[in-house]
Amino acid sequence: MSNIGFIGASGLMGHGIAKNLQLKGHALHLTVHRNRERVADLIERGALQLDTPAELAARCDVVFICVTGTPQVEGLFAGDGGLLARPKPGLVIVDCSTSEPASTAVLRERCAAQQVLLIDAPLARSAPDAEAGRLTVMVGAEQADFARVEPLLRCFAENLHHVGPPGAGHVVKLLYNFMAQAICTSTAEAFAVGRRAGVDLGQLVAVTTVGAVNSGLFQAMAKTLQGDVKGLSFELDNARKDLRYYTHLAESLTVPAWLGEAVHQSLTLASALGHGAKFVPSLVEAQEQITGTTLVPPHPRSP
Repeated sequence: MSNIGFIGASGLMGHGIAKNLQLKGHALHLTVHRNRERVADLIERGALQLDTPAELAARCDVVFICVTGTPQVEGLFAGDGGLLARPKPGLVIVDCSTSEPASTAVLRERCAAQQVLLIDAPLARSAPDAEAGRLTVMVGAEQADFARVEPLLRCFAENLHHVGPPGAGHVVKLLYNFMAQAICTSTAEAFAVGRRAGVDLGQLVAVTTVGAVNSGLFQAMAKTLQGDVKGLSFELDNARKDLRYYTHLAESLTVPAWLGEAVHQSLTLASALGHGAKFVPSLVEAQEQITGTTLVPPHPRSP
């Protein structure tokens, strides 16, 4: 059993990960950024609350990070209270956030200079899957380093993929989220066009459900036609952030990303219309505002 540090345990995904690590017998240490109520159950089961990332790094064998994105991750490494202030020799840091690969590479070099190992291990699936220990995890690491953290990752991963060398995890996650949001944004647009054309959208859903286009993401979007805009528990602004990272990656590789930019701007428009703090299916609500159509029944609505 390991002494585990955790940053982000009050988040939608982080809580489930931390809980499953704790339930598998690992001693849990955590910092609390804002919402202590979200980690009250972890503390009741014996998790030790520390004040700074530096304290976690000095005391723990492995520190997990599960925060919003690159600015938040970078901030955890900075200053006297940061992860690299006085790290325990041989410390392993596992970044489960969705971060920009270029930033991760810089942080990895800084870690290596202090004999600290940084592994990228971003996540897929939802908060309920995190609570149930059924996440998909994409790991970028050397084979020997992957073997070191594999037992810990299996505490909360149903599908664990070693996708390549350091950095590959974050790249694969950005590709994955680009494809996922392309499905979501195109579905919302198709619903608006279909409504304007006067077709029965229930029939569109029925045809798609038995066809090659069907997917869990499509079904989550289809639930909006029944009034459920929470069928995919992923914040729209987080999706927008991930698409920004994806288009930045494509640009850095001199690869045109016409579709990626279209998806990114669809999410940006929905956010500008006031839906950023809602879940991704609220793309359909944004289409209502843009087109003047009625797609989502009046109740229940997202907050």
